Amino acid sequence: MRLPFLKPQAAALLWIEQHRILAGSHERPLAGLPTGDELAQALSALPVGPTRWVVDDLWMPTIQLRDLGELPRGAEAQEAFFRWRYAQTLALDAPHAVQALAIEPGVWLATGISEALRESWLPLAQRLDRPVRTLVPRWLQLYNQLAPFQELPGMLLSLAPEGKAGYTGTLVAWGRTLTLLRQWQEPLSPEGWNEDRIAPSVAFLQREARTPQNLLVWGAEEWPEQGLPIQHLDSGIALAESR
Repeated sequence: MRLPFLKPQAAALLWIEQHRILAGSHERPLAGLPTGDELAQALSALPVGPTRWVVDDLWMPTIQLRDLGELPRGAEAQEAFFRWRYAQTLALDAPHAVQALAIEPGVWLATGISEALRESWLPLAQRLDRPVRTLVPRWLQLYNQLAPFQELPGMLLSLAPEGKAGYTGTLVAWGRTLTLLRQWQEPLSPEGWNEDRIAPSVAFLQREARTPQNLLVWGAEEWPEQGLPIQHLDSGIALAESR
């Protein structure tokens, strides 16, 4: 199942992770959030016109809301409700712009980005004649590219390296639709991910009769065995989308 937060449209792609930024065929290292100069340099490598931004999961957290009953009536009331639930769930102090999507009855995904970050990025891109058309987290970009074409239930790791401490990122699983989404800001080694994050998630999915049949890994060139066939994803996915 493809999640249509924003429908695919023709636009140059900018791919931003904690440790690198990809623009067209150009890749540059990063050390956390890009500065205005780093963004401007990357955007200059793209043609003038609309741009699609794929952003590290840490900067656009997503939550899965279950068992939601009747929502407030009216678009403004619903928007305020999801902003409140999002901030409450993630214990946020700073205001965030939030977009919510129903994926099945009573189940919603909510993705957000801090308003301060959003308001620093969008005007910069506009000034450089590369206006932002879409802004999505990395896990969602990967999921939409890969999951709809998987014949069996699967699991995806959307990871970013954080020095010698390990990896931060997102674990996503699917069957006919998205079944599980978990995110961690605390870095762990691959062995730690296997023991503390993947194994409990697989056990939960087994109890729900939704056992994943393979593991797709983005962001780590090597991964220790953990019981599922592993497929490593490389930057060709991003670069192909950038052309």
